[in-house]
Amino acid sequence: MRMRSTSRSAVRRRSVLTVVLGLVAGMFLWVPAASAHGTIVSPATRAYHCWQAWGSQHTNPAMQQEDPMCWQAFQANADTMWNWMSALRDGLKGNFQGATPDGQLCSNALARNDSLNNPGPWKTTSLGSSFAMHLYDQASHGADYFRVYVSKNGFDPATQRLGWGNLDFITQTGKYAPAKDITFNVQTSGAYRGNHVVFTIWQASHQDQTYMWCSDVNFG
Repeated sequence: MRMRSTSRSAVRRRSVLTVVLGLVAGMFLWVPAASAHGTIVSPATRAYHCWQAWGSQHTNPAMQQEDPMCWQAFQANADTMWNWMSALRDGLKGNFQGATPDGQLCSNALARNDSLNNPGPWKTTSLGSSFAMHLYDQASHGADYFRVYVSKNGFDPATQRLGWGNLDFITQTGKYAPAKDITFNVQTSGAYRGNHVVFTIWQASHQDQTYMWCSDVNFG
C-alpha cells in the first residue's frame, strides 16, 4: 500500500510540474511577439547602434573608452538596447511636440531610455546631403508617415540635449504598406556640415503608436 501511495504522489507532482512548465513556456513564447516592433537601422539610432556594436560583448570593459556613450547607456539600463525595437508611446494623436518635452526627444520621453538623451561623443554615420533611411520592422506594421528633421547648424550634440527648437523640419513621407523593410530617400538643402542629429518620427499604421529616435550623423 505504501508503494502505491508513493506512486500516486509522484504522479501528482509530475502533473503539477508539467502544468507549471507549460505556463512558463507559454510566457516565453508570448514575450517576443508582444515586443516585436522596429527602428531606423540606417543611419543607426542610438540604441540600435549600441546593441549592434556591443550587444554580444556588453560586459567588455573596452566599451568605456571606445564608445563611452554606449557604455553609459548600458550602465543606466541595458534593457534600452535589448529592446531597441520598442521605443513607442500610444495615443499621442499627432501631438508630438506637446507630449514630448525638450531634452527628451531621443528617448521618446520614455524614462527607461533617458540615457539616450545625454549629450556626448555618440558614434556617427557619414552622410551626404541626399541619403536613404531604412526602417526594419519585425512586425510589419507599415507607416501612416515618417517625419524627418535635422538638428540646426550651431547645435552641438556633444554638449546639448536635443529640443524642438534645435530642429529643422526636412520632410514628411506618405503612407507605406506593411513590410519588414521600408526604405525612403531624404534630400536636405546641402547646408549641413559636421556632426548633426537626424530626428525621426514614425507614426505606425496598425494603431496610434508613435516612435521617435535620434541618429547621429556626420555630413561631409
